[in-house]
Amino acid sequence: MKKRALISVFDKDGILEFAKFLLSKDIEILSTGGTYRYLKENKIPVIEVSEVTKFPEMLDGRVKTLHPSIHGGILAIRDNQAHMAKISEHGITPIDFVIVNLYPFFQKVKENLSFEEKVEFIDIGGPTMLRAAAKNFQDVVVVCDKNDYVEIQKAMTEGTISIDLKRKLAGKVFNLMSAYDGAISQFMLNDEYPEYFATSLKRKQALRYGENPHQSACFYASTMIDGAMNTFEVLNGKELSFNNLKDVDIAWKAVSDFEEPACCALKHNTPCGFAIGKDAMDAYSKTYAVDPTSIFGGIVSFNRKVTKNVAEEMVKIFLEVVAAPEFDQDALDILKTKKNLRVIKFNNKPQCKCNVVSVDGGLLVQSEDKQFINEIKVVTRRQPTEQQMKDMLFAMRVVKFVKSNAIVVANNGVAVGIGGGQVNRIWPTIDALKRGKGATVLASDAFFPFRDVVDEAAKCDIKAIIQPGGSLKDQESIDAANEHGISMIITGTRHFKH
Repeated sequence: MKKRALISVFDKDGILEFAKFLLSKDIEILSTGGTYRYLKENKIPVIEVSEVTKFPEMLDGRVKTLHPSIHGGILAIRDNQAHMAKISEHGITPIDFVIVNLYPFFQKVKENLSFEEKVEFIDIGGPTMLRAAAKNFQDVVVVCDKNDYVEIQKAMTEGTISIDLKRKLAGKVFNLMSAYDGAISQFMLNDEYPEYFATSLKRKQALRYGENPHQSACFYASTMIDGAMNTFEVLNGKELSFNNLKDVDIAWKAVSDFEEPACCALKHNTPCGFAIGKDAMDAYSKTYAVDPTSIFGGIVSFNRKVTKNVAEEMVKIFLEVVAAPEFDQDALDILKTKKNLRVIKFNNKPQCKCNVVSVDGGLLVQSEDKQFINEIKVVTRRQPTEQQMKDMLFAMRVVKFVKSNAIVVANNGVAVGIGGGQVNRIWPTIDALKRGKGATVLASDAFFPFRDVVDEAAKCDIKAIIQPGGSLKDQESIDAANEHGISMIITGTRHFKH
């Protein structure tokens, strides 16, 4: 009895060559719908599935292969005499190859289509055949990825398809289906935290190593959204590392939080310099001046076009990555003189609605920190000036991206001192104030458990403080501010970043 292959593919790239190869091995081909017509038009001898099922396609093509004559042929275990007797009794011929790729739900869910139109790209028959063939992998070669055509041809040319390869191909099916079903689940459910956390990610690139050279790493990209980190373009430089990607993500989120031209210098996942300015050059000059030491070997991100004059300044020092939404050609030419400097063009603003962190045995999932402040409540006798208010709001936006405990001191749209990543609040306060010469305002990501931060700020001539409040000893800090003639705002919104 001839072997049979069932081919039903949305993406027809490479299928003609593969079908011709199967025919050369005396394997007959069954097919459906558009694939049947495509093969027929290209002179490939093919049997329409309806000839096997004795039942026409119906419901606008929704029902084609959902039939015992198909699934009996796929699922019958060849070494099981009862199985083989039963399909023989019903005139069912075994199917030995199932070559199926799915409706492009991953692509269509991101397009500007109606809900009903997107639903029509949820494949039913394809996943059912793939699952059936993958379950019976010892007898059926299942192919869900066109990139596997060559490997299968090579194995068949050299002899036979090994059980290990069959199992690998079956595993790829269930791997794909988990992502496909995960995407559909996310699309259909309007639930921030569903019973099961189903996500859909596709491997984008292997990384040279993880946080350290002895750790392996890979970058997986969402199939559901065109976010910032899965749509950027690398315009120059060597391969991005795990640490580069983590840092660029934060640097881009930080500048994207501002309407004004903004520049962020970032090192080890926390800002070491931050400023807004009248343009990219102004913002960069101010950012660089904050900490010329720490910016060395760091990441620099902009929310405006990088121009020639900015590029000329940046190439004077060693940077790992420069990221922006646009680059002048002259600027790009200058940056490319540093062959290892990664230059990234971002095509999208940050899109993710949730943040995921792995822990041993599970995932922690939370909504992104989108709320800025709950209220602006002046709690001291002294009122802040208009400029102090602008600087406090600026400093609080920067605080969102600094590791807790986070303190930022600022003046005229420049984060002149940044302290964070400490186990108490007074140490980062001292660090930020020590570096932040000329600072007039101070922002804290969380409340003050003691008045010591206010007292320390007063020593350095801080005029205004913004903090979320919520401590049992809030009044002590308010009293201290009043004693020192400092204005204080309480926002009601904390911005921890662990």
